[in-house]
Amino acid sequence: MRDLCEAVDGLREGRLQSAELVREAIARARLAQLRHNCFVQIDAEGAMAAAEMADALLQGCAREGVHPPGALLGVPLAHKDMFEREGRPTSCASKVREPRAARGSATVISRLDLAGAVDLGTLNMAEFALGATGHNATMGDCRNAWDPQFISGGSSSGSAVAVASGAVFASLGSDTGGSVRIPASANGVIGLKPTYGLIPRTGSMKLSPSIDVIGPMARSARDIALLLEVLAGADGLDACSSSRPRPRYTQQISRGVEELRIGVPRNYFPVGVAPSIRSAMEASLGLLERAGATLVPLDVPQEVAAMAELSRAVVYAEATALHAAGLRNMGSRYTPQVRLRASTGLGIPAPVYLEALQWRLPVLRRFVEQVFSRCDVLQTPTIPIPVPRRDETDVGAGPALWELLAQLVRCTAPFNYLGLPAISVPAGLDSRGLPIGAQYVARPFAETVLLRVAAVQQREAPLPLPVRATP
Repeated sequence: MRDLCEAVDGLREGRLQSAELVREAIARARLAQLRHNCFVQIDAEGAMAAAEMADALLQGCAREGVHPPGALLGVPLAHKDMFEREGRPTSCASKVREPRAARGSATVISRLDLAGAVDLGTLNMAEFALGATGHNATMGDCRNAWDPQFISGGSSSGSAVAVASGAVFASLGSDTGGSVRIPASANGVIGLKPTYGLIPRTGSMKLSPSIDVIGPMARSARDIALLLEVLAGADGLDACSSSRPRPRYTQQISRGVEELRIGVPRNYFPVGVAPSIRSAMEASLGLLERAGATLVPLDVPQEVAAMAELSRAVVYAEATALHAAGLRNMGSRYTPQVRLRASTGLGIPAPVYLEALQWRLPVLRRFVEQVFSRCDVLQTPTIPIPVPRRDETDVGAGPALWELLAQLVRCTAPFNYLGLPAISVPAGLDSRGLPIGAQYVARPFAETVLLRVAAVQQREAPLPLPVRATP
């Protein structure tokens, strides 16, 4: 099964045709939808028309001996149902709002269009991105690509499952508490939460503007690097997007990990980690050490224990503010679980929210000074427990549900609060044959270092895609 960069190379060299790739993708998408409910909509007709145009352009460039325009020309992608596309309704996997065609496209969608990507459709997600499991009482649960009895992770559930099932080469999601990394880990693909501000969010659904980021998922680190080159950089519309020069991620990814220092936390992150997850983390560290990295045991700042709660205070206060009118006027249209989560901010006093925001910069400075003065990359599990079953994490699962949900975001949410870049990389399978993810974290805007680590881990311990991904 090809990855994104292999498809791009094949199209440019004339060994592949976009129509062939898109036809295969449509077949896989339909199969994945039947098994895993990962799509909201499959636009087969529109995708085939775009593929034929891409083939015509590729053939014309070949005849003229010129380089084809667009880094992703002719490659089928699909994205979380939260990005505006001109002329198409975006539901955020909910029936709260009446469907209404967007007047313009999100910046990330426009950049992918300019790069020549073929849009295959929109992908399932937790309703309004309020959930880490993939449950959705309105659209139906998105189910794990390896075993439908288990959660897909959320909120970017459909994005991870569509990539893992082979329906698309890559996908965009969003990450506010782990919503790219958790489903990437649960489905055995690579998912990047970039530095806050690296990718503009104009035209995308808001959950918590102080914390939201958009991130890519794909089958290889090289694919993520290529997508970052297309997506990163200020757009002049998102005031929080960074105007820093964009690195050539694809040129730096092959540098390996020699002389890199990998931080191994001795406190907080190892607590409560399941034995199978701990073994996978140790194995990943071993292969990185053999590839030339130096392992550095260290203590993370004590404040990390409070970061998930600080993040929660910011996220739910802002989410409730954004949904206040909807809850007042259309509260009955929200599903019970989502209505509860969207209302959580009502119990967060304004001083607590403001204090959580004010703490963010000093806590970030202390964390960077104490941790990244000693290492270049910090390793943690992405999810510290084995992937739970769907029935364990549904609304009727009982008192243990909330502890389970807290465990899912325990290792991811602190880095949303800090705004640091973090990547989840497949690190093997557990005894049930379900994926395990290793999370790597770096200082702000050090995505190139994360991609180097991910590329080495993937090279030394490749994880196959689910067998059933083949139609």
